[in-house]
Amino acid sequence: MSTLRVAVRRSLATGLLAAVLVGAGAGTAAAHVEVSAPGAVAGTGPLTVTFSAAAESSSSGIAGMRTQLPEGIAPADVTLTSGPAGWTLTPTADGYDVGGPALPVGADLEYAVTVAQLPFAVTELAFPSIQRYADGSEDAWIERPAPGGPEPEQPAPVISVAPGAPAPATTAPAVPSPTPEAPAPTTDAAPATTPTAAASDDGGVSGGWLAGIGVLVLAATAAAVWFRRSRAGRG
Repeated sequence: MSTLRVAVRRSLATGLLAAVLVGAGAGTAAAHVEVSAPGAVAGTGPLTVTFSAAAESSSSGIAGMRTQLPEGIAPADVTLTSGPAGWTLTPTADGYDVGGPALPVGADLEYAVTVAQLPFAVTELAFPSIQRYADGSEDAWIERPAPGGPEPEQPAPVISVAPGAPAPATTAPAVPSPTPEAPAPTTDAAPATTPTAAASDDGGVSGGWLAGIGVLVLAATAAAVWFRRSRAGRG
């Protein structure tokens, strides 16, 4: 075998190995959980968010995925829009869990949820997710890249959000003004009966009695005079 043939064979083997490595690397990158939300604007909604995940296990199908929601989105504000047949969404303390009958081995997962409203003043939203297989194994896609650093091996799915209207300003509740107190009643109110009226009443009663006594005296005097004259005439 000539030296040229050996060199050619070595070159072909090296190229084939490189192609296999590149293909393996591409397969690993494609296995990331991806998320998309066209038209995402901060502070708006409802918005459909679509997730897709490649199956990495060669012996078991995908049976579910547990996702942590970003701050500002409540689990009760997320509903399942579409997904594999028989899959349902269950709210959790910090997000939700979608799952159901396991997919066929090697089948990729795709499902969509509807978010009632996005938070205000955000530029991106991360959805750390744990992919679950029917045999109990899991793939955790929860890492966030460091500022200026390389992409982590198992990054969390992230969507970009366009700026929207500013958050509405919160106003303090109005404090009712104090009601002015009514003036206290005075103690020097005029009596019901005036002194003049009382004096008038007393004077009227006393005058009546005196008039009656005078009439009686005059009557007695007249009777005495008449009686004396009557006796004198008889004598």
